[in-house]
Amino acid sequence: MKITVVGLGAVGGLIAARLALAGHAVNAIARGATLSAVRANGLRLRMGGREQTAVVSAVEDAGLLGPQELLVVALKGQALPALAPTLRPLIGEHTLVMPAMNGVPWWFLQTPALRQRLSPDQLQLASIDPKGAVAAALPMAQVLGCVVHLTCSQPEPGVVAHGFGERLIVGEPVGPISERVQRVAQVLASAGFQAEPSADVRRDIWFKLWGNMTMNPVSALTGATADRILDDPLVSGFMLRTMAEAAALGAQLGCPIQQTGEQRHAIARQLGAFKTSMLQDSEAGRSLEIDAIIGAVHEISTKLGLATPHIDALFGLSRLMAQTRGLYPLKL
Repeated sequence: MKITVVGLGAVGGLIAARLALAGHAVNAIARGATLSAVRANGLRLRMGGREQTAVVSAVEDAGLLGPQELLVVALKGQALPALAPTLRPLIGEHTLVMPAMNGVPWWFLQTPALRQRLSPDQLQLASIDPKGAVAAALPMAQVLGCVVHLTCSQPEPGVVAHGFGERLIVGEPVGPISERVQRVAQVLASAGFQAEPSADVRRDIWFKLWGNMTMNPVSALTGATADRILDDPLVSGFMLRTMAEAAALGAQLGCPIQQTGEQRHAIARQLGAFKTSMLQDSEAGRSLEIDAIIGAVHEISTKLGLATPHIDALFGLSRLMAQTRGLYPLKL
């Protein structure tokens, strides 16, 4: 399978490196220090106590590569609207586009049930795709959903380090498990991932979001590791009430949650004193995924006319914190 990975950060770098080490021919779209490092030294993967170097052909201009069979988009959500139009040379008639990104994807409301409930304008998520550039550049009929359940980091440009977890869930945005979903899952499994075809990837996306849409922004707001957040009863209580609102919203979207907030917190406790990805980004001075993680949830609740005061408060506080630090654009 002819594969290009867009973005060689932590997740994109991990996927690209492991696919390449498994024998697949992998191209990548990168820039800046990462592009220079990969061209000079290859893409270095630290995993299982050793370091391996993967051969990945990295370029900055998508026009140099031509249409792909699989396009893995591994960017921060806020970067996609500007970059999506530049990816058109990579997308042919049969190209599969698989975003491996956090939060709510731009296509999330495009379901038969919601088309009956919302107007065409309301089906567009302005927080994710403000001018429709993503939807215009990445054809919905060729998109697959993906949920990433693993941890990794980028210690330096051109280097990715695997933490724990191997799970990648893949599914059609709407509909049962298809032949193309099974094909992509097999490719990912060949690289050692626990690749799971899903018959309802929207539900999988919402479940992951429900679990991290509070811990991520609260950690960035407070600078605290997960254990300290969970140990504070006022903070953890606020998070549980926010999660309850998100669960109620998910039920309205056809994405019910079969777990309690307390159960989710118990799982998080087992991971110890970890720093969320948003806290790591905040400490590094990188732009924050506020919109994909919490802003889109606020937007969806507004479209459906549901009261979500805790979600609204968390979004407002996170947005203002990020704006004052120059990590989020000055917009309302």
